[in-house]
Amino acid sequence: MNIDRFRPVLFAALAFTLPAAAKAQTGLMPLPAELTKGSGVLALQSTFKVSTPRSHDARLEAAIARAIRRIEVAADLRHEGRGVFGTTPLEVSVASPGQAVQSLREDESYSLTVTGEKAVIEANTDVGAMYGLETLIQLVQPTPQGYVIPAVTVHDSPRFPWRGLMIDCGRHFQPVSVLKRNIDAMAAVKMNVFHWHMTEDQGFRLESKLFPKLTGKGSDGLYYSQEDVKELVAYARARGIRVVPEIEMPGHSAAWLYAYPELASGTVPDDIRREFGVSDVAIDPTREETYVFLRKFLTEVTALFPDAYVHIGGDETPAPDWKNNPRILKFKEAHYLKDNEALQAYFNTRVLAILTSLHKRMMGWDEILTPELPKDIVVQSWRGVASLAKGAQMGYEGILSAPYYLDGMKTAADHYLADPIPQNTTLTAEEQKRILGGETPMWGEHLNEVDIDSRIWPRAAAIAERLWSPQSVTDVNSMYDRLEVVSLELESLGLNHLQSVDARLRAMAHTEQIDDLRTIASVFEPVSFGERYKAQHTDQLTPFDRFVDAVRPDPWSRHWSNLMVDRCLQKDTDACGKLRSWYAEIARAIPHAKQQMRASPQMQDVLPKLDQLSVLTELGEKAAESLEKGTVVSSDTAWQSRKNTIEEAKKATAMVRFTFLDSLTKLTDAATAR
Repeated sequence: MNIDRFRPVLFAALAFTLPAAAKAQTGLMPLPAELTKGSGVLALQSTFKVSTPRSHDARLEAAIARAIRRIEVAADLRHEGRGVFGTTPLEVSVASPGQAVQSLREDESYSLTVTGEKAVIEANTDVGAMYGLETLIQLVQPTPQGYVIPAVTVHDSPRFPWRGLMIDCGRHFQPVSVLKRNIDAMAAVKMNVFHWHMTEDQGFRLESKLFPKLTGKGSDGLYYSQEDVKELVAYARARGIRVVPEIEMPGHSAAWLYAYPELASGTVPDDIRREFGVSDVAIDPTREETYVFLRKFLTEVTALFPDAYVHIGGDETPAPDWKNNPRILKFKEAHYLKDNEALQAYFNTRVLAILTSLHKRMMGWDEILTPELPKDIVVQSWRGVASLAKGAQMGYEGILSAPYYLDGMKTAADHYLADPIPQNTTLTAEEQKRILGGETPMWGEHLNEVDIDSRIWPRAAAIAERLWSPQSVTDVNSMYDRLEVVSLELESLGLNHLQSVDARLRAMAHTEQIDDLRTIASVFEPVSFGERYKAQHTDQLTPFDRFVDAVRPDPWSRHWSNLMVDRCLQKDTDACGKLRSWYAEIARAIPHAKQQMRASPQMQDVLPKLDQLSVLTELGEKAAESLEKGTVVSSDTAWQSRKNTIEEAKKATAMVRFTFLDSLTKLTDAATAR
């Protein structure tokens, strides 16, 4: 469905009420710490004439060149050749390149001033200047006379120093090209840590020349060579992004143990693991040979990653062998280790000593948090804000991930309103400093290179704003308005999060004529990865080529219908009319979409949902018309049973759900109350 038909009325109404400074922010995400609207605009009648009066190393010059090219493409400007310069003045004044190895202490602040004559970016480091360039790009706006940048003054710096995205490449390998385009997107929304989850039960993806069987037997031939790693690390650094590798141990280690069974605690897998979930196998923490192996391996591979941090995972290690193997039981008794948790703490201490000797800091999930470990580890909390706060009170630095799990298929609003340091926190000021920020994990159970972008973006941009902008920036409606603009910008960078929907639908329908399927798809969203796994028992070899793989998490229809229903209930008859037209357009698409789904083996299981959709759209049309015209709903059997119909429609079928049932409930309840 072309929902763009219905946006102009809504956007116009919102824009009418915005103050001048806010209008300049309509394309900005994350919102700057300070923005003041100036007078006039900088007209983009040619490309830029750039000056760099202070520091201008190769990294900065390359970043400026990329930014200018993006503005040229966005603003329909002629790309001048070598030796020929534009006339629009852009000054990028940087004090120094910044740290040789970017860290948490990197100065990321910048100032941006745009007047009718020129644009000036001032920063202490290359990274700060890069963020200023991203803001400049987002400020470009079309007018009937051409493209302009509004006059503004921006003073900006991030709230948190750790703003990350984790991509799980262990369960399903993601090509380097996919990672690069996601790094480009991260840079566009000022994220600064790419957490590279490289090993899992389902695959060991990091080449070791000392231990070649790790990828030779443990990867199905799908892994990153050491040259790939160097290339990606350099690519990320050029965009102000740190790369933190995760090498999972001692659990989630079937691929390790299939390649080198001598590392096992007893049970040896006969292949890499195809099914998902928690594995019972684990690395043996009691043998000295384990630590000899790990020292050699970590010495080799951590040299590929300049960043100070190495993530060891450390989560979900039930390890029944640790409870049953007589040799391990004897070791636990001799070392006064009362249970598996104590044995894993022993393992973590040994690994920490190795990493410390390599001048690396250890990170891990919540399970590594034990009082025995020194305070210089970093805990990544998947258990929630309370667990993160507990670590901070114990003296440990940490980052929040629990509310940002993208595989949960929650809305951008849900992610956006979750804060690493809630306003009602009881942490002291000193303890709050130990909360470094957050990361949004993209786990890989139900992903491939086609649909990964749509599972990450644009929702991750809302999380990026939560971690960058002031805590007081919490307007969900504003966030969604800007998210839609930024989503288009991200697509222009090379993401396929929007395009992949149509590509999937065309592949399943075997035709380019998918307008009606697109309309139907726009009001569905996928269930969570966990729910899908339980219902379908998918594994690593399952093809992800069905309707659920085409539809997007939190599509625009949810927020749009909620807003329009709220406006309709406030007696905005135009909004009621727009809703009525929307339901009617969906209803018109159903018959043809049904024909196409019947002919497609990959979509036949969605047909019961279309039968429900026919009734739901009829209810919506009736309710919207009643409220628009001030009439009483003509009651019939379908109307009288509407609550049961809506309740039944909430159940997932074919691993998809409707996006608009909450707004429909409000609408029909209001029409009934007339």
